[in-house]
Amino acid sequence: MTGSEWAVLFLFHVESVEAPGLRNQTSFTLQGFSHLVALQVFLFKRILLMFLITMTRNFLIIRVAAIDSALHTPVYYFLKNMALIEICFTLNIVPKMLVDLSLEGKVISFSACALQLYFVIFFVASECFLLGAMAYDRYVAICHPLHYTITMNREVRLHMVIACWIAGIPLSVGLTGCLLASPFCGSTEIEHFFCGIVPVLYHLVCSEHLVFVATVVIVLIPFILIAASYIQIIHTILQMPSAEGRCKAFFTCIAHLAVLTLFYCTTGLIHLKTKSSLLANSRKLVALSYTVVTPMLNPIIYSL
Repeated sequence: MTGSEWAVLFLFHVESVEAPGLRNQTSFTLQGFSHLVALQVFLFKRILLMFLITMTRNFLIIRVAAIDSALHTPVYYFLKNMALIEICFTLNIVPKMLVDLSLEGKVISFSACALQLYFVIFFVASECFLLGAMAYDRYVAICHPLHYTITMNREVRLHMVIACWIAGIPLSVGLTGCLLASPFCGSTEIEHFFCGIVPVLYHLVCSEHLVFVATVVIVLIPFILIAASYIQIIHTILQMPSAEGRCKAFFTCIAHLAVLTLFYCTTGLIHLKTKSSLLANSRKLVALSYTVVTPMLNPIIYSL
């Protein structure tokens, strides 16, 4: 069953749930950047420009990596899938945000909010696991270079990528269903520009402990796998006899480390901070960085 079919089944399930307050709620108001009235046009132009750059660069990465036989390697195979995730994630959030910046009424229906939340969790979870797969790829390349071609053959990397995509389905279905079936705090306004985990929990469900649970499941588990891979990588690099060999091995990981830093610093900051310690406007700026800026920077980093 595809992710879209799971989403349809999920929506049918959620709409039938007898959750207090939610069963009669048909739409919500996204506050977005209403506190920056004078900057609406400026934000629209800048976000639109970054959106176009993100789409163009990620499509180019997929196209070039597909047609250039020299790039038919595990690294670029994972990179193509990363670019596809970035495209889908951006399309799930930015077009709606651009429409809201150009309109007075920023209304989103319950079904649209649930579907957006589902795909946010799905793509974030898939990206986390894909970053873990890329870390494992670097581990094999540096720690077991003689077995790299055999270990990371076409069948293995295909199964790894499929697993990364599939892993996002049960997490997104389960967490979205759990969040929207939780007791409703009564608010119809979302102090954010999209329906994500934090906006839904803080403004609709009004629960903070679920933020930590969701973060552990989606973000920290893949991070542990990534950390384990890099501990072995660092240990192997330090044991290399020549400085040139150590530098060469380290530079093969720079792009991946840069993307990891961007991803985990922004998502960790927005999800691990409590509602009281991070103001709503600050959360919007941090969220803007990982929904618009990071997808634009990632292809630039990997291209370099």
